[in-house]
Amino acid sequence: MSSVAPTRDRIIDASVDLFGARGVDAVSLDEIARDVGVRKQTVLYWFDSKDVLVDAVLDAVAAELFVVIDAAVRAAPDDPLERIDAIVRAVFRPAVRRPALLGLFREVSRLDVGQADRLRRRIQPLVDRAVDYLAGEMSSGRLRVGDPGLVAALGYATLTGIATEPEALRAVGWSAAAAGLRRLRDELRSFLRSALAP
Repeated sequence: MSSVAPTRDRIIDASVDLFGARGVDAVSLDEIARDVGVRKQTVLYWFDSKDVLVDAVLDAVAAELFVVIDAAVRAAPDDPLERIDAIVRAVFRPAVRRPALLGLFREVSRLDVGQADRLRRRIQPLVDRAVDYLAGEMSSGRLRVGDPGLVAALGYATLTGIATEPEALRAVGWSAAAAGLRRLRDELRSFLRSALAP
């Protein structure tokens, strides 16, 4: 984000990178302020506490996810396997450009109950849409019949597992670099296509 962006946006942007790279608990508001080039009081002007800042970061990432997925669905042909493929590519694109987002996924698994519940409520409409879409396409015979909720959960678990279990992936020769992310994305696309073809 450029230096002409509003201060609030620059704070969120820096927080995504710092939280993703080092973990929420390891990053202080002082460090965020230094990274943005403002005083800690400026950070506290925009965000009353670190918890409020974490919530704002999660809101921003969830909003970006909504936009990315909506754009992928609108641009994809009317074929469920093509749409699922487009969604996987779209979700991976920001992570390839900005690997700290994967670290942020890891941090989501460590949220306190209140923050985790707020995040769940933010993404619930997206989950509901995915489950409804899968159920409709399974009913019409355009996707293999299965439990649409579990299929959606397996896709989510795969994406979050990339962030939360990097050592398991490294054990099979995977690297968290951009090329490794693209390779993983392509394997997931192939796997989902094979698993869901009618």
